[in-house]
Amino acid sequence: NHNHDIKNIFKSAATQASSCAGPLHDFYEALLAKGMRSSMARLTLARKIATITLIVWKRGERFDAEQLKPQAA
Repeated sequence: NHNHDIKNIFKSAATQASSCAGPLHDFYEALLAKGMRSSMARLTLARKIATITLIVWKRGERFDAEQLKPQAA
C-alpha cells in the first residue's frame, strides 16, 4: 500500500545525507550518539526527509535547519 520508488528515493537520500556534512548529517549523528543502530537511524532520517518534503510541498514553507531536532526516544 505504498510506492516503492518513492520509498527508495527517500532511503537513498537518507543514505547520502548521512554521509555528507550538513544539518541532516548532524541529525543522523545525534541519533547514533543516543545509541540507535545505524540502519534504524537512516530509516528515521529517511522519514524526517519525507516529512520535510511534505511540509515544503504542501505548506510552501522553506526548510529551516534550526528546527531539525532529534525526536525524543
